[in-house]
Amino acid sequence: MNGRAALPDLFARRWDLVVIGGGISGAGILLEAARRGLSVLLVEQRDFAWGTSSRSSKLVHGGLRYLKQGQFALTRESVHEREHLLRQAAGLVEPQSFAFGDYVGRKPGKRAFLVGLAIYDRMAGQRSRHYFGQAEFAALAPNLAVEGLQGGMVYMDAKTDDARLVLRVLQEARAHDGVAVNYMAVESLLREGGGTKSVCGVLLRDGLTGERHEVRARLVVNATGAWADRLRAREGGAPRLRPLRGSHLVLPAWRLPLAQAISLMHPADGRPVFAFPWEGVTLVGTTDVDHKEDLAREAAITRGEFDYLMAALRDQFPQLDLQEQDVIATYAGVRPVIDSGKADPSKEGRDHAFWLEGGLLTVTGGKLTTFRVIALDALKLASTLLPELKDRLAPQPLFGTGATRPLHYSRTLPAGQAVRLQGRYGTLAQQLVDAANPGELETITGTQTIWAQLRWAARRESVCKLEDLLLRRSRLGIQLRGGGIDILPRIRAICQPELGWTDQRWEAEQTAYLALWHTHYSLPTQ
Repeated sequence: MNGRAALPDLFARRWDLVVIGGGISGAGILLEAARRGLSVLLVEQRDFAWGTSSRSSKLVHGGLRYLKQGQFALTRESVHEREHLLRQAAGLVEPQSFAFGDYVGRKPGKRAFLVGLAIYDRMAGQRSRHYFGQAEFAALAPNLAVEGLQGGMVYMDAKTDDARLVLRVLQEARAHDGVAVNYMAVESLLREGGGTKSVCGVLLRDGLTGERHEVRARLVVNATGAWADRLRAREGGAPRLRPLRGSHLVLPAWRLPLAQAISLMHPADGRPVFAFPWEGVTLVGTTDVDHKEDLAREAAITRGEFDYLMAALRDQFPQLDLQEQDVIATYAGVRPVIDSGKADPSKEGRDHAFWLEGGLLTVTGGKLTTFRVIALDALKLASTLLPELKDRLAPQPLFGTGATRPLHYSRTLPAGQAVRLQGRYGTLAQQLVDAANPGELETITGTQTIWAQLRWAARRESVCKLEDLLLRRSRLGIQLRGGGIDILPRIRAICQPELGWTDQRWEAEQTAYLALWHTHYSLPTQ
């Protein structure tokens, strides 16, 4: 990845596009613009995927509940993109079967649910839905509550590691000469002649050194998601977003063992809740509440949200007797939802939206699943100012041809890791494996991560803080109790030399990381 030593030369260039925001939307725009021949610079004020794009529900899905709300176009678009991602990013985006119990008196009933699944399958051009009787369904989904159970539906969706998806898209963008820099904040927008004319660039402040840089561009794209209104407000734009928080629990796979993802309706309010196997643990989510905290602060689960999700688990899996101490981590993300004034946050639409205001193109809303469509729609609007784009907007395969090469056979690589690594690292997967020291191709207990991924991240993936390594380059911070504190000595032995950090720097980073974990990723205190 690009080193910070080269930044002055990069900033001296005049760019076609400057993209603000290093989440999945910004990364998608960087890739789609760079592969079409534009010079593009992406800047992110924190770390890549720091915001919503590392704290999502990890699902790549069409959104069955959007059918109930009549959002057929959004569902169809999402289903098509899900299928595209399953083909293009095998090993990173993976199929996931979902099971939904049919209980006496519980909505939606069997008929309504199967009608929705039929539409869902037709949009995907396949048939994945099945209805099973009580005995068969109980065998498919053991530990479920059996009182009133009549049977259940099973259907297919998909899951991913959201932060690694962002990093893979950034990697592909760099292969097309796109440039991405983390810890680089936009202090202000530059205007032609310094007056009130169109935006012509940005004033940046390096979050690590404090240095400032003026960067010129033909068009500036605001892809900061839930934070988009903050930048628009500097230019007099009225607020348009309703930040919604979605919080999640993480449990050890042995404590909540699932072969299928379980989809259920919360016993208190009928909202959809899920639990599914992910990267060696079990994820449970999600809430959907107005986020009224300062967006400059990292989001965290509240006690009310924690109790809400635990109530759903205890109702659906009564025989497991799940307790608070069974939860090993939590996390919360803020969704960029367009505000239409609905009383119920869950009924707000998930469509994406664009505003072109004085040379600033704002891109926000939407879903993780549809990031490629969002990027292409953004470029269509950008083509009104960049006319050379107009003949280059035909959709292309996400990662193109030749983006993945088979790994050489290695009997030391654990089963399933070849496909997994290829999905995450593409053409760089072999280099990652070759860089491993003895014992580093082994899997870290309780996860599907191998030690070599940590070495590679420290060496090549713009790690600036320990939290970058443990919360986004890997997901150990939410997969292991205590944020992975028990294995920090081995992580240090592998990564400190690669990062070039002194003992004092490592110890300061470790202290800061553990403090962050306890305040934002552990169980809520109140």
